[in-house]
Amino acid sequence: MKACLRVCTAASCRSRGGASLQHSLSEAVARAGLEHGLRVKGVGCLGPCSDGPLLAMDADPKAQTQLYGSIPVADGAQLVASLMEAAAQHTLAHWCPAGGLRIDLNHPFFQLQRRLVLEHCGQIDPTSIEEALAAGAYRQLERVLQNNNPAAVIEQVRRSGLRGRGGAGYPTGLKWAAVAQMPGTEKVVVCNADEGDPGAFMDRTVLEGDPHTVLEGMAIAAHTVGASRGLIYVRAEYPLAIARLRTAIAAAQGHGWLGTAIAGSRCNFDVELRVGAGAYVCGEETALMQSIEGKRGMPRPRPPYPAERGVFGLPTLINNVETFANLPALLRLGLETYGRGTKVFSLTGHVRRSGVIEVPMGTSLRTVVETMGGGTPAGRSIKAVQTGGPSGGCVPAHQLDTPVDYESLQSLGTIMGSGGMVVMDDTTDMVDIARFFMAFSREESCGKCVPCRAGTVQLDNLLEQILDRRATPEDLEQLESLCRMVKDTSLCGLGQGAPRPVLSTLRHFRDDYLARVSVETRR
Repeated sequence: MKACLRVCTAASCRSRGGASLQHSLSEAVARAGLEHGLRVKGVGCLGPCSDGPLLAMDADPKAQTQLYGSIPVADGAQLVASLMEAAAQHTLAHWCPAGGLRIDLNHPFFQLQRRLVLEHCGQIDPTSIEEALAAGAYRQLERVLQNNNPAAVIEQVRRSGLRGRGGAGYPTGLKWAAVAQMPGTEKVVVCNADEGDPGAFMDRTVLEGDPHTVLEGMAIAAHTVGASRGLIYVRAEYPLAIARLRTAIAAAQGHGWLGTAIAGSRCNFDVELRVGAGAYVCGEETALMQSIEGKRGMPRPRPPYPAERGVFGLPTLINNVETFANLPALLRLGLETYGRGTKVFSLTGHVRRSGVIEVPMGTSLRTVVETMGGGTPAGRSIKAVQTGGPSGGCVPAHQLDTPVDYESLQSLGTIMGSGGMVVMDDTTDMVDIARFFMAFSREESCGKCVPCRAGTVQLDNLLEQILDRRATPEDLEQLESLCRMVKDTSLCGLGQGAPRPVLSTLRHFRDDYLARVSVETRR
């Protein structure tokens, strides 16, 4: 077996020179004539994005993989030379690229993960269907097609308890069953890859690192509900994900895993990309459908729901990237081993080790932030953890033992959302945080319904007054009352969720607001 250098070429590491590192290493290996014994390949995300660019080395099947971060990009030849010298001296286990950082793979950041969705991210070349197939891609699709029992698949998905990983958390099995029951032969499967939350990059990571697992999940869903057409709606700000999806779709078609008579069955399923302009509201499923149809991305009243009348008026199944990526693992492992499943998070903010992690459902916030993330870089106290993006809330430090699941987070006034998790230390002004998210929601509101269009403006103005110490205690009461009105009367999830950061910070950090009310106005 030849040694292999796996270079992270996902977006985060590319921004730090990961693609240049791969190129320089490949050139150095070729110049040295070492291709027979050393392979360099680009892979998806390796996890700890804060330490990029990242380089993994598989030198011996009997030895543990070595992972290095903060690799100097410029001199690939020097890296290869030092690597070969270490190999000649049989000291590869102790080799570390000059100027780089050896990362301990026994750290809880890695050991406490359970990688189902991300199993092959960082392992395979995402542009190679041959590597994906060798790793098991499309085996579950083939099994599902051979068994040809859609009702059994829906029942397994239902019993698994898998819920939508895009934010709303709707039971996946119920959604699939609703679409499967719709009459007609024309149905559509849509993958929502319009990931727009600040601080969230889980779906991007999956698409860049293992696009075939998403395509396989979509194809399984299509066969199960009786659809023949698939659409992936991805935002234009994800050019690398778009490029790798296009490559994967073409390769899957060429190998017979998409298109007509898949794997010799009667299943036909074609997948197309739709690139969105980056409107946050298009993450809401009805606005997304409007955009796919070439219309302005604005939510539609429901009912009718997409299962009944969706894209182009056809019964439509919409799930997000991570939901589809769960399907191959769920079907491979079975219900008992799959258990409660996992959730992928992008861990960012005031934390020592930021990046993409996948943890068992029910893992506590404290385990994720303090044990896996290592706490704050400066050793300061954690003040809060924000989950769920602009539609989420802030969890105070004394409640970090809360398990990561839908009901527990909702009881604290937040949501799991698509998986953004932002850590904030005790220097953070929670009013400023609330204003940041409200300004985002105000900017991204489509303007269709009055509660969101006017309400987010008024809420933003009130928060500005509080930050400028021009507010009165009555303004705080008005702020809370207006939040509840916007939450209860807005048309879609953007307006309904926009007040949540404000309400949660008022609930858990009211002193931050009271400190902003001027002495004169408090008399």
